[in-house]
Amino acid sequence: MNSESISNYLFTNARIIDPSQNMDFVGDLLVKDGTIAAAGQSIEAPQDTMAFDLKGKWLVPGLLDMHVHLREPGEEYKETIESGTSAAIAGGFKAVACMPNTQPVNDSAGITRFIIEKARSSDRAKVYPIAAITLGQRGEQLTEFGDLLNAGAIAFSDDGLPVKNAAVMRQALEYALNFDALIISHSEELDLSRGGVMNEGRVSNILGLKGIPAAAEEIAVFRDIALAELTGGRIHIAHLSTKGSVEIVRQAKNRGVRVTVETAPHYFSLTEKAVFGYNTFSKMSPPLRTEEDRLAIIQGLKDGTIDVIATDHAPHSVIEKECEFQTAANGIIGLETAIPLSLNLVRDGSISASQMIRCMSVSPSKILEVPEGSLKSGNSADICIIDPEAIFTLTLESLHSLSHNSPFLGKDLQGRAVLTLIEGRPVFDPTGILSIPKANQGT
Repeated sequence: MNSESISNYLFTNARIIDPSQNMDFVGDLLVKDGTIAAAGQSIEAPQDTMAFDLKGKWLVPGLLDMHVHLREPGEEYKETIESGTSAAIAGGFKAVACMPNTQPVNDSAGITRFIIEKARSSDRAKVYPIAAITLGQRGEQLTEFGDLLNAGAIAFSDDGLPVKNAAVMRQALEYALNFDALIISHSEELDLSRGGVMNEGRVSNILGLKGIPAAAEEIAVFRDIALAELTGGRIHIAHLSTKGSVEIVRQAKNRGVRVTVETAPHYFSLTEKAVFGYNTFSKMSPPLRTEEDRLAIIQGLKDGTIDVIATDHAPHSVIEKECEFQTAANGIIGLETAIPLSLNLVRDGSISASQMIRCMSVSPSKILEVPEGSLKSGNSADICIIDPEAIFTLTLESLHSLSHNSPFLGKDLQGRAVLTLIEGRPVFDPTGILSIPKANQGT
């Protein structure tokens, strides 16, 4: 008898956190036949059920990262759907939503179906494809939203590029109303950011690098929110990074605009100072900002202005990162560091444990309108077990991603996923939580 053959589990002495039900208590959770059967203070293990003492570890709904780049099709030397979903389950993510800037771009039903089938055959995390807003991400002609949704796409974005033409963006928001579809904006004013490689300010002046002003993001955020307000469409702002953008969103939400927002762990963990030494692993789009911006992002998470923590997992090969800063590619990997970086905010009291899990599971599920993010009885047993005290060093050998472009490489981090269950099936169990004690083995 081994853990693969078990379908019924009783997890005891767990800190069970489920913001969808306002649950945060130490107790037990029963998994039966791949579904969640019950959660409570003390549950007696039924027959044919193995009990596992979690010793205070967190038991939370499987996480959902609504912003990743899996690179397949076309750039499999950086990442594949298989390697990316391996990194996802190692990071505690039950599901990911992948951006369309592949080669070719995911702007047709055939590519959407290809991604879904590759994810199915990889049999790791679930993958939700996000399709392009415009053909080829050229910002000119809209894709066939209906065909893409029927093929399995769940939202639309030209991420990696903004939709530069405001009339096209308005048309996208209006067209999306026919399906109540979500438009995800990469908010960047290219005429302000073009040629820039980091945040514009004191550090860029010291390093002699062309900067990107905060206004390049803020103008585009304001425009897209104004278009959502005009059309009544649903807009989601990706990778928010500046204090001004947070305030623009806060005011829009107060007016009732249908806007949601994400930020990434690097925007509340690092500042532009990480670029010192011309560290290309700290080059990203939008760029790392100032300490004032970082604190504003944290306040936005605390007060609910920012809905989601998403990684913007962007793998790149050595060729594209170990080069001159000006020519290096933008982006870092993030699936395997999201939990420890987010936990830092819980430890310092910036957000609660429940707020963290809401931002990484419940909120992205609601925004994408997918059935994730809850430990409610009868739901699929999609579970992440987190050891908030585990200390580990991020190394090349420990990474499941094909790429290693992370500014946290070689750093000691605290807190990680130690078990990921999908439909009650253990897909990631590096410490052997579900190993069967000899005394409990059947004959």
